Amino acid sequence: MLSYVARRIVSTLPVMAIVALFVFSLLYIAPGDPAAVIAGDQASPADVERIRAGLGLDRPFLVQFGSWVWRILHGDLGTSIFTNLPVASMIGQRMEPTLSLMLVTLLLTIIIAVPLGVIAAWKAGSLIDRAIMTFAVFGFSLPVFVVGYILAYVFALKFEWLPVQGYTPLSDGVWPWLKNLILPAIALGCVYIALIARITRAAMLEVLQQDYIRTARAKGLGQGGILFVHALKNAAVPIVTVVGIGIALLIGGAVVTESVFAIPGLGRLTIDAILRRDYPVIQGIVLLFSFLYVLVNLLIDVTYTLVDPRIRY
Repeated sequence: MLSYVARRIVSTLPVMAIVALFVFSLLYIAPGDPAAVIAGDQASPADVERIRAGLGLDRPFLVQFGSWVWRILHGDLGTSIFTNLPVASMIGQRMEPTLSLMLVTLLLTIIIAVPLGVIAAWKAGSLIDRAIMTFAVFGFSLPVFVVGYILAYVFALKFEWLPVQGYTPLSDGVWPWLKNLILPAIALGCVYIALIARITRAAMLEVLQQDYIRTARAKGLGQGGILFVHALKNAAVPIVTVVGIGIALLIGGAVVTESVFAIPGLGRLTIDAILRRDYPVIQGIVLLFSFLYVLVNLLIDVTYTLVDPRIRY
């Protein structure tokens, strides 16, 4: 196990190197001259050249990239062009709301989606199965911002059960923290719930046809034990896979969800940085999200060996 984990960690290094190169190249891929955009329409050519020199854009590309990577290895993600604050500090200030939203969404999704998929497979072809799959189709089809606006109107504006926007830190209490995250987590999790429920149903249908399931039924084991112990355990690999893939949906959806519910997280910071073309902030956030996604995929690969001992790499 340890040797496999070590090999997987080493194999992620080239991936992160390619990601770092792409993230740094955003400065050159984006249309227009960054120095001219930052300087504004009224700036003189001398002002533009001074900003370009300050950003290091007058140096060769490889020299700039090497210097940037060296700073990152020392924990320096650069300085925001507009706020003059360290990018690492700005990301750290916005980290808690985004991670809280993603964590609550992930837990809510697994708690709802996996039982729905198991029940749909158990009642395959019935009205319950069709109702669950219809919900999954709608959940997968509706955009996050549409679900968010509907939830905000019904539960926040009409009935006033939950707050419509904002974020309360966990240090202020569990319920105030959770109350601000319920609607955003449901809005962000709809697509995720639909995806996991459908994959769980498909995996369970295949497992429920196996001989050992018929043997378990012949021995008189209860339906709950057959479904959630024998069948679900053997159907776990594709479910774990789609859970890992869905992290990308959470990262992308968090940007939209935080805008709809005015959550001061990394998603809002990303949009603000893009609108102002604050390239160091954009590079830092994209690099962080890329690292998190690579880390999640590493954890998923390791989880395979835990849910299915037959898997050995």
